[in-house]
Amino acid sequence: MIRVLGCSGSIAARCHTTAFLLDDDILIDAGSGVGELRLDELARIDHVLISHSHLDHILSIPLLADSVMKLRAGPGGSMADLKPIHVHALPETLDALRKHIFNGVIWPDFTRLPSASHPILVLHEIHIGQTLTFQTRGGKLDRVVHVLPAAHTVPGVGFGVETPQGWWVFSGDTGPNPALWQALAGQRIAQLVIETAFGNEEAHLAHISGHLSPQSLATELAQLDGEVSVYITHPKPGEVPSVLAQIRALDTQHRIEPLREGQRFNVPLDD
Repeated sequence: MIRVLGCSGSIAARCHTTAFLLDDDILIDAGSGVGELRLDELARIDHVLISHSHLDHILSIPLLADSVMKLRAGPGGSMADLKPIHVHALPETLDALRKHIFNGVIWPDFTRLPSASHPILVLHEIHIGQTLTFQTRGGKLDRVVHVLPAAHTVPGVGFGVETPQGWWVFSGDTGPNPALWQALAGQRIAQLVIETAFGNEEAHLAHISGHLSPQSLATELAQLDGEVSVYITHPKPGEVPSVLAQIRALDTQHRIEPLREGQRFNVPLDD
């Protein structure tokens, strides 16, 4: 199961920035949507996969660490038995977290707290083209996630989650991205979650900021083989109706719908 916690390009009432929950223990991005989870749900998160370093995708990582540290301690509150949260991202993204978030100025360094030997956050480098495997807590099944290329103003990635019906694909923040379609060539895609951050009237802003507009989205979707269910993420609050109207005016063979907070994708690991 993949639950949409946030899919907005910014914040407003009932608009939260990008975050998805895979089963109950893996976050894909950590925007403000993470705050929709109850405390007990937050405490079950073992892994966080980060697409890139921009604030709307990382802002909940430091707050998550602070919220669950005691809850993830061992018997009797032993910090020596603390279960850490593993953060997976490109080296450049991890470097940005260390320098600009966990620096003791913006936020305490939870990669060294409550102690350097038993921190609540452990950082792991990932690389484009890598395949990540995460066991379920029962250890019976694996979740397989592919690290996909993105084309943004900072180094970034997307993610593809394997399911029996095909891949659930999240583009990450990206402009026109030929490398993504090369990586997906020959794969069966069950759902494609792809950003469209600006309307056509602001196509120049989309171009310079590494995002898509409806007209550039149409070019991207033309790279897909066969009919794919497409879900649009990342438009700004208040701009969703106009962006979607422009997208729906496209001549495309794909079924295109807006992504919605609270939406759930039933993506079982096996048949």
